Amino acid sequence: MWAKCVRPTDAMFFQRLFLRPIKKWLPLPDTVGVKSRHIPSNLTLSRACWDGKITTGSLPKICLAGSSPGEGPGTMDNDEPLEPETKDESDSVSAPQSSDEALYCEAGAPVAAEKEKPAQESSETDLEIEDTEKFFTTGQKELYLEACKLVGVVPVSYFIRNMEESYVNLNHHGLGPNGTKAIAIALVSNTTVLTLELADNCIMQEGILSLVEMLQENYYLQEINISDNDLGLEGARILSEFLQNNTSSLFSLQLSGNNFKEESAELFCQALSNNYRIKSLDLSHNQFCDKAGEYLGQMLAINVGLQSLDLSWNHLYIRGVVALCNGLRSNVSLKKLDLSMNSFGNEGAAALGEVLRLNSYLTYLDLSSNNITNDGLSKISRALELNESLKVLKLFLNPISMDGAVLLILSIKRNPKSKMEDIDISNVLVSEQFVKILDGVCAIHPQLDVIYKSVQALSAKKTPFTWTNPVKLIQSYADQNKISILDFFRSLNPSGELMMPVGEFRKAMIQQNKVPINRYQVRELIKKLGEKTGMVDFRSVRPRCPDLSGLPLWPPEGPQTPGDLTPGAVEMEDVYAKTRSHLNYRTWHVYLNVSTPKRKVLPVY
Repeated sequence: MWAKCVRPTDAMFFQRLFLRPIKKWLPLPDTVGVKSRHIPSNLTLSRACWDGKITTGSLPKICLAGSSPGEGPGTMDNDEPLEPETKDESDSVSAPQSSDEALYCEAGAPVAAEKEKPAQESSETDLEIEDTEKFFTTGQKELYLEACKLVGVVPVSYFIRNMEESYVNLNHHGLGPNGTKAIAIALVSNTTVLTLELADNCIMQEGILSLVEMLQENYYLQEINISDNDLGLEGARILSEFLQNNTSSLFSLQLSGNNFKEESAELFCQALSNNYRIKSLDLSHNQFCDKAGEYLGQMLAINVGLQSLDLSWNHLYIRGVVALCNGLRSNVSLKKLDLSMNSFGNEGAAALGEVLRLNSYLTYLDLSSNNITNDGLSKISRALELNESLKVLKLFLNPISMDGAVLLILSIKRNPKSKMEDIDISNVLVSEQFVKILDGVCAIHPQLDVIYKSVQALSAKKTPFTWTNPVKLIQSYADQNKISILDFFRSLNPSGELMMPVGEFRKAMIQQNKVPINRYQVRELIKKLGEKTGMVDFRSVRPRCPDLSGLPLWPPEGPQTPGDLTPGAVEMEDVYAKTRSHLNYRTWHVYLNVSTPKRKVLPVY
């Protein structure tokens, strides 16, 4: 039995989003019987026509057109001749239409089904076609399972469970090139996944080619991590060609640990010179040397889209960092730069100091473990006296003494327009004299926090372990004034919102006079509220758990009737209460018993 394919929009959608990638990447089994009727060669479809779903039967029965111009309607991809059509079949098919109107294909029915059909049913009526026709609305799960079957890989259960989530983490799943192809096929028409993690999956060049093909069709994926896949020069070439013609929504690309060298850096820089869509690029843990620094500097001089660049754990020495800084002087978009673990020494620090004098856009700079001594730090300190944009400076694991640390914080004091919020010198031993100087600097810049390594000479009363928990202090104030802890935090934010930048929050907490709290307690409070995104979220503070001691667990002993409980119970959301058993419940319903003065606590499972 032969069946005509679906309405034009469904057929074109299927060919655009499904047949092309499968035809290009996946060979169909030899047992598939296919008879081509009319396949438009230049079929296009605007994105407005996409309905977000495709359906079909199992893929081995899907009809396909010839893959090359030389293949006629009577041949398949394996060049096996097809059986001639019967007269009834040719009469039942209407004349071919234009490519904008319809797409026709015919699929052979299974042999078992043909045996069950009576001989007189050699022709089909319109009713039979309508009953047997299956529209292309296959779900994402079925599509992925069929793709796995054709490429010969085991489906990833985690992907099946989370393919409708915005974040999918497939790191360390051992996908390989074929597993990556199956994932890419399933994501061609996916509209929910925004962030995809594929680190350490040995996807190699074949896998990255599949991902690039998918990104050319998927306009929803925004962030992708393909670190630690040993892509090498060939993988860099494939990615650079994609970046040169990038029309996707991708703005974050992580390529850490892929064995990229100078040749790869040249390809990426050529592509990124004209690409303004990529905002965040991670090239850490590669093998970029001084020549790569020259390419990167040339790219940064003309790129106006990149905002975050991670070059940590490379081999950028003096010449490479100096060349990189030459491009940074004229860059107007980069805000975050990570150059840690490169060992460029004081000469590189001096070049970065010149950049900080001129660049007014950089807000985050990580120079950890670069063999910078007090001499190199003095160059940076002089630049910070004029800089008005840098907020975070990390100098961890550099051979800096307390004299260099004092010079650094005094440079912040001399700059009344400084926006510095965090300085990390956590490997530097300091004295009480340094702490007194820092107190004076923080009085001028209350948003500043300096992380250092204290010494035993500090008095015991200043030991962080002896300070009261800041959340308890705030909760005590809220209880005394009969307000919630969220109301207190809202009062610190002029906009009244429940999120606030870290620097503004630290400044507000130091300047407020309602709760006695020092900057060390503020630092601990910021850790509790979360600071990974540069924002503190007041919603992460849980309301204090009420005292439920002495209350019996539900159900109590003895039978209970509905009359024992009042309607309209009081429900407390997001409250953690520890009962007399070993269990904790997230949500509790507290009911008042009418017949007795006892309250009963009901854990909701």
